[in-house]
Amino acid sequence: MSVDDTTLPQQSATLPSPWRSTRFRLFFTARSASLLADGMLMVSLTTAVLGAGHGASGVGYALAAWMTPIVLLVLFGGVLADRFTPQLMMICADVARMLAMLTLATLLFSSDSVPLWQIMGLMALSGAATAMFQPGMASMVPRVAEDIQKANALLRISEALSTLLGPGLAGILVAYWQVSGSYIVIAAAYALSALVLLPLRKLHTERDEGDAPMWRRLATGWQEFRSRQWLWGVIAVWSVYGLFVFGPALPLGAALMIEQHGASGYGWIASADGAGTIIGGLIGMRVRPRRPLVAGALAMLCFALNPLAPALEWSFAATAIAHVIAGYGFAFWGVMWATSVQSHIPLTVLSRVSAYDVAGSIMVIPL
Repeated sequence: MSVDDTTLPQQSATLPSPWRSTRFRLFFTARSASLLADGMLMVSLTTAVLGAGHGASGVGYALAAWMTPIVLLVLFGGVLADRFTPQLMMICADVARMLAMLTLATLLFSSDSVPLWQIMGLMALSGAATAMFQPGMASMVPRVAEDIQKANALLRISEALSTLLGPGLAGILVAYWQVSGSYIVIAAAYALSALVLLPLRKLHTERDEGDAPMWRRLATGWQEFRSRQWLWGVIAVWSVYGLFVFGPALPLGAALMIEQHGASGYGWIASADGAGTIIGGLIGMRVRPRRPLVAGALAMLCFALNPLAPALEWSFAATAIAHVIAGYGFAFWGVMWATSVQSHIPLTVLSRVSAYDVAGSIMVIPL
């Protein structure tokens, strides 16, 4: 592949806004609803497992039960999305997640000590459904919006808002209602996502290899992935980053910042990170670099401030500012990366290629 494969045409700035497309508005609503549910899930799960008396180790087992199917099945999710259309797989996944959350809500409502194996089984079902949902999400963007970069920027802003609002909403529901009520709201969010995706189920989709067997579809996806050095190179680097930076930085950074600035201070710093993510999305809507991967990589250098601030024991104000800048860099990189992938990979294999992106990004974090 030539260097030009990572270059975007400048005329993209003249494309109509994604908001003018009913298809994008439906997809944006579905994605926002599922992101809100995902944001609520971790707080609700932790509360449910601890409340049932299974301790911190039980929380770890439940999280592993959710994450493991995602890692193992996401490549097959990409194959199925390219075969049966991404919108159909996303609808089925949302329905499965809704049923899992409703079942868990029923169990928690009827008993104060739900067995851990039941929680783990339902979380495994939710994780398997998520593996079917994620690959098709990326391949939906070029199908519902002409301005791919602006669409990705809007989705990044939605992700930031959901990350900020989801845990807080779950905390309020758990505190003033009960944990089963939180799962009911999560199920309702997944149901809303499936409902607004229904009008998109007949969206035109190009056929891939027809009736080719699963193994051949997997092989085609692998060939498309490995033939683009810029693609697998970035994902390889991102996997190393997840193993040595992102994974350790989450618990260690949180512990250091709580020690240095208190629990409330840590909450405000996390909010500053979310604010930076929103800023990054807004800038991603306006700035259209000729070489988006280069621009995104330069912005990603700002993320070094995230672990640097607690390591050097910066003041609260300096740490908050550092997290705003780091959040911006992370979001801007995300917009540039998604736009590059969706602009240069054929739609017939985009879900499969995106599955490698998802797998490479998350498979090392549980370690």
